[in-house]
Amino acid sequence: MSVVLAALRLARRNAWRSRGRSALIMVMIGLPVLVITGILTLTETMNVSLREGLVAELGAADVRLVQTPEGTVLQQQPNGATWNTGDGDGAAASELAATEVAALLGPGTRVIPLSAGVLRVGTERVDALETDLRDPLTRGMLTLSEGRFPAADEVAVTPALGLRPGDLLRPSGAAPLKVVGVVEHPHRPSLREVVGPDLPLAAPDDLWSPNMYGPGWLADTAKPVSWSDVPALNSAGLYVTSRGMLLDPPPTPVRSPGTDVQHAIGLGAMVIMVVLEIVLLAGPAFAVGLRRRRRELAEIAAQGGSAGHLRAIVLAEGLVLGGAATFVATALGIGAGVLAAPVVARWGGQIGPAEVPWAPVLGVAALGLVAGTVAALVPAVQAARQDPVTVLAGRAPAAADRPGWPLAGAALVLAGLGATVVARRQPDSVWVWASAVLIMIGLVVVTPWLIRFTGRPAGRLRLPLRVSVRDAVRHRSRTASAVAAVMAVTATVVAMGIGAYSEYMDRRNAYTSARPAGMLAIWGGTMSDATWTKLRAETARQLPGVPLASGYLAQDAKGHRYALRYSVRWNGTRTRRTAAIGDQALLRLLQGRDDPQAAAALAGGKAVVFDPAAVRDGKLRLRASSTGSPPRKLDVPAVVATPSDEHQGGALLPRALVEQAGFSTAERQLYAMHRLPADTTLWRDLTQVTRRVTIAAEEGYRNVPDPGLWGWLGGALVLVVGGTLAATRLAAADMRPERATMAAIGAQPGTLRVVVAGQALYISGLGALVGLAAGTVTGVALSRPMTTHGASDPATIAIPWAFVIAVVVGLPVVATVAALITRTRLPLTRRPL
Repeated sequence: MSVVLAALRLARRNAWRSRGRSALIMVMIGLPVLVITGILTLTETMNVSLREGLVAELGAADVRLVQTPEGTVLQQQPNGATWNTGDGDGAAASELAATEVAALLGPGTRVIPLSAGVLRVGTERVDALETDLRDPLTRGMLTLSEGRFPAADEVAVTPALGLRPGDLLRPSGAAPLKVVGVVEHPHRPSLREVVGPDLPLAAPDDLWSPNMYGPGWLADTAKPVSWSDVPALNSAGLYVTSRGMLLDPPPTPVRSPGTDVQHAIGLGAMVIMVVLEIVLLAGPAFAVGLRRRRRELAEIAAQGGSAGHLRAIVLAEGLVLGGAATFVATALGIGAGVLAAPVVARWGGQIGPAEVPWAPVLGVAALGLVAGTVAALVPAVQAARQDPVTVLAGRAPAAADRPGWPLAGAALVLAGLGATVVARRQPDSVWVWASAVLIMIGLVVVTPWLIRFTGRPAGRLRLPLRVSVRDAVRHRSRTASAVAAVMAVTATVVAMGIGAYSEYMDRRNAYTSARPAGMLAIWGGTMSDATWTKLRAETARQLPGVPLASGYLAQDAKGHRYALRYSVRWNGTRTRRTAAIGDQALLRLLQGRDDPQAAAALAGGKAVVFDPAAVRDGKLRLRASSTGSPPRKLDVPAVVATPSDEHQGGALLPRALVEQAGFSTAERQLYAMHRLPADTTLWRDLTQVTRRVTIAAEEGYRNVPDPGLWGWLGGALVLVVGGTLAATRLAAADMRPERATMAAIGAQPGTLRVVVAGQALYISGLGALVGLAAGTVTGVALSRPMTTHGASDPATIAIPWAFVIAVVVGLPVVATVAALITRTRLPLTRRPL
């Protein structure tokens, strides 16, 4: 114990004596700990649990009910809810009366209205809550921060709307409402909402969702509403949110052993990569510290200190600096996460009470402490092996490579490549990342050999760069850690970039539609001819001057509606399409031009198909299915035609062909090449005729590549530039004698900066090139589990060249420029005369 205490005391004194280097080591160890701790705390604080969000959802009530639209079949279960809309015709369902709702909940129930919807203010849609905030049942749902709660013809607004008491809110098509209060949501500071007891709610343009819009009530019940009461309320068309249900969540399903193994493998791979990165970043600083303390350690050895004592002294420095860095980084990470939560929530999202997930935070802290100690392990072993006589004589010990290490590193790389080939065939990408860890560890082991090999052509370089490269080769223990750190970051970012971009390209290639981009489709369900005539007239009135092409539905003699579908593989994925029924006007819209051959085939009673793989021997096989009758199979004559859009498929059947198969046809669809403006009210206006109408606007593939890639590039920039500059500063400190000699013989300050920048270019450039190779292998392997949907589905491999070039070329350039403009002053050196 006395040896440990003495080692810790020496480590503390040395850390205080070399404060600059100690601060650098603490930053390298503490930065990942700070970032991960901050993200964990931020995520936990912004995660509002069921219990935390109970008051905002229900206030002081026991249950909240939302009425579903007419024809909706609703079924709530502990693991979620399902609903679908029937095909009935008629007007919208009338709302249940408060007395009917109270009767469903049992004696002693008190209910108040609470309806969620939207207000239209000019061209803007604003969320609205129609209820009386003065009622005790709403207590806690919204907090009054200014003014008072609204009465009739008055509203309260959230701060995000920018209105104050006394202002007027002017809904479209309704009388102005006076703002009398400002209210805040307990967990959503960015919410834009209007609240009042009598609001002119507009019909939303969205499909109904039970957690969004709809008329409803808050209820105070005599007994809690449990899961056993839910089916009866669902049958009455009510979506239920109950205090008893939220406080009694369903048990968490037990995960299968395979899932647990994958979780453990993924967590282990992440831990190894984080520790490896910290060790590689902090390792050079410990190596430089060892060279500065060689004489001190040699004197201890000369006085009887054993190799174990020397190892303990160096390891104690890693323990002291790692512990201090972890403590400071954990405290700063917790504070940063708590302080950032309100700021992030104002940009979107929600926020709960400040919470710290202590178990993962303490795990990350332990990870930082272990990483700091491991970073000092190699210098500790070197300290134990140094020759005290050589050091005390003032001679630098020879840096000898271990001949077996390159072979061991190459074996690990080959093993990782073999594991990657096997992991690429697995359905989960975690196995690919586990294989990538083997490759990275192998490259770290082989990096000193790569440095020596790439340093051989240094004699052909100009003097400043030659000095830089030879110094880097001479101090391989310091250079190898920095190069490996850049390699690990570059490989990770390149692999993630290739995987994510391949997934994006696979989704874009797999996107398909039965209609060209820009087409508007209006579908009516099973309805009377009179209702359809009204709907068609209202559509023509809302879209003046827009040519409309008709589509038809098929039905049997009993009035059962049939869907005529076929299957086809698109980009390796089996896709089911519904064939449209129409005439040449619809064909012209689907093709975007006049096609005489396709038009002649359609007029001759043949199907026009835009999926070549679906036509075999001139036939298209259809499955006619209905909810009320058994399915039928049809083989109809077909021709293949070229669609308007490259992602477009589908088929068009002539009415005569469908009627020959024993069906009748009725016009229930309208198509037009027309893009609706953002402030359109078409859906609201058509639902005034019938709620059994569906509007679909085909916009084409709208997703963009994941912008998070450039966020990863920013993180890589910090780590690569920071690690390179740290290693460069250490190298500049080690090269003081050489730089002093160069200055003494007339070297300009710019030349000395080039020497330092050359070392940064060598470290970052070599690390980026090796990381590119490793990252490409891992990224290509990741593309298969991320883009395949079955054993026969080929993988999509796409490389984001701009992103890869920015990583592999841009990061070394930035690191070199940063080193070039960094001021590296030489201290005054006393020379004997």
